[in-house]
Amino acid sequence: MQTLRNIFINIRIQDIIDILIVALVFYKLFMLIRETRAEQLTKGIFALFVFTKVSEWLKLYTINWLLKQIVTVGTLAILIVFQPELRRALEYLGRSRFFTKSFVEIKDETISQVVDEIVEAVASLSRQKIGALIVIERKTGLNEIIETGTIIDGKVSSDLLINIFIPNTPLHDGAVIIREDIIKAAGCFLPLTDNMSLSKDLGTRHRAALGISEKSDGLAIVVSEETGAISIAENGSLARYLDAKTLKQILMDTYKPKETKQTFITKWRRKDEQRKGK
Repeated sequence: MQTLRNIFINIRIQDIIDILIVALVFYKLFMLIRETRAEQLTKGIFALFVFTKVSEWLKLYTINWLLKQIVTVGTLAILIVFQPELRRALEYLGRSRFFTKSFVEIKDETISQVVDEIVEAVASLSRQKIGALIVIERKTGLNEIIETGTIIDGKVSSDLLINIFIPNTPLHDGAVIIREDIIKAAGCFLPLTDNMSLSKDLGTRHRAALGISEKSDGLAIVVSEETGAISIAENGSLARYLDAKTLKQILMDTYKPKETKQTFITKWRRKDEQRKGK
C-alpha cells in the first residue's frame, strides 16, 4: 500500500497527459484494424510474445531461443504484412484538419444545381434498377483512382450520369468520380473492402464503395442493380435503402459541411433504430 501511495503522490500532470495520449493512440490503432485481417494477425503476434515470456519463465531454453528468432525476423515481416493497414493509418493522419484544405469553393447556387442533378440521376437509375457507383471527392485526392478510368472532365448533369451507367456501354461497370461540380472520370476501379463480416447480399459495387470510404474521406453512392435500392458509404460504414429526399440532404451537407461530430451514417442508423423501436 505504501508503494502504491508513493506512486500516486509522485504522479504529475504530464504523466496523466502522457498516459491519455498513449491510450488514445492504441484506441485509434484498434479502430483502424478492427474487423480486418490485421486484427487476427495482431492476436497471433500477442500470443507469440506471451509464449516467449512463458518459455523464459519455465526455462525452456530451446523453445525460447526459437521464439526470439521468430520475433526478430518477424519485425520485417510485420511491415510487409501490415502494409495496407500502415498506409491506411498514414492516410488517416493526412486527412486531419491540420494538413487538409477546405473541401469546395463553389457558389451556393452551383451546389444546389449539382446536388439536384446527382439526386435526379440516382433516382432515375433506382427506378430503372440500373446499377451505379458514384464517388464524391472531398479532402483526400483521388487522382490514383481517376487514372484507372476514362477522363470525362464534364459538368455534372443527370443526363450524363444516366448515360454513363446504361448497361452494355463501355463505362457502365466502373465508378464515376466527381470533384466539386465536375465529373472527372468514369469506369474507374475502386479497392474492395477488407471487412469479412459483411452480408453476403452485398455485391461488388457495395464492397467497392466501402473500400474507397475506408481509404479516403470520399462519399460513395450506390444503386443496386437487383433491387434499385440507394445506399451510401462513408468512413467504412454503409447506410442502405435511402430515399431521394434523404440523399439530397446528405449531399447538401457534404458540399456545405457543418461543424458536427456525427456522420451521416450515424444519424441514419440512429433514426433507423428509432423507427424499429416504435
